[in-house]
Parts: sequence; C-alpha cells; structure tokens
Amino acid sequence: MYGTVLLALLIGYLLGSIPFGLLLTKAAGKGDIREVGSGNIGATNVLRTGSKGLAIATLLLDALKGAAAVILAKWLWPDAVNFAAAGAMIGHLYPVWLRFKGGKGVATFLGVLIPLLPIAALVYAVIWIGLLAILRISSAAGMAAATSAPVTAAVMGNQALFPMLLGFALLVIWKHRENIRRLARGEEPRVGRKQA
Repeated sequence: MYGTVLLALLIGYLLGSIPFGLLLTKAAGKGDIREVGSGNIGATNVLRTGSKGLAIATLLLDALKGAAAVILAKWLWPDAVNFAAAGAMIGHLYPVWLRFKGGKGVATFLGVLIPLLPIAALVYAVIWIGLLAILRISSAAGMAAATSAPVTAAVMGNQALFPMLLGFALLVIWKHRENIRRLARGEEPRVGRKQA
C-alpha cells in the first residue's frame, strides 16, 4: 500500500512539475518567461510575451497534466488517486527543476478536478472565466475559482475530497500573496496590459 501511495505521489509530482510555460516560450524564441513580467511560469505571465496562442497552450497543458495524473492513478492505483492529485499540485507549485519556484496552480487545480469531481470543475471554470471577463484581473478570478472547489465538495456532501481541496485552495491563495498585497493597494494589473 505504501509503495503504491509513494508511486502515485511521485508520478503525480513528475507530471505536475513539467514547466510548460517555460518550455513553450523558450521553444517559440520568447526567451526565459521568468525574466518577463511577474516572472511566473503560468499562462497569465506567458500572455505578457504578446502571444495569446502560447498563453492558451500553457493553460491547457497545465490543466492537462493535472488531469493526466488523476486519470492515470484511477487506472493503475485507484486507492491512491488523491495522492496523485496532491503530487500534481505540489509538482506544479514547487518543481524541483526550477528550484521549487513554480506556478500558482490555478490551471492545474482545474485539471485535477475534471476527472476527480466534474461538477466542481464546471463551477470552477464558470467562476474563473466569468470573473476574468468581468474584472480582467487574473489573480482575483483564479483565487475565487480555487476557493469554489472545497465549497462545491462540501455542498455536494463529499467529505472525502473536502480536506484535500481545501488544502489546494489554500496553497493557491498562498502562492498569490503578492497579488493580494497589490490588490489591497489597487495596483494589480489587468489582463491585456504589459506590466508586472
């Protein structure tokens, strides 16, 4: 059992730690994304390179790696699915390849939810896209979406997933702590503006 848990956690971590934002921008000749805008490797910062296509690809691939970790675990290690999900999230947030300085987890969290709790994923996506369209502030939309996941699990009576999803939401919020400070000062940039 312990071996299965460790394997699921490790595979999830390895999948989650693939820095698609960094790899795609380098492959496209856009340089090191860590030297652009906020220095983050996620889709919002990739958008600051001026390429919507690369930003969309980063978002989709970051979500896909989270979904892949859960789907693979469901197939191979059904009793260790949560560990694969946790591994994917931790891998994205703290990838060993980048000295544990990863993304903020919003897209990967959505990816994990899709096979884990589809209704929560739908709520998450609606809140994320809706608030992003209204506010044009990526961090606020992402944090609100992340917060919705444990709330949806609780409303659905899914006590088994609630603690883990709450932990994921808190990690996403923690990774946005600089954004929260800028939001409080009214200095958080809106999507589409080329600033950090």
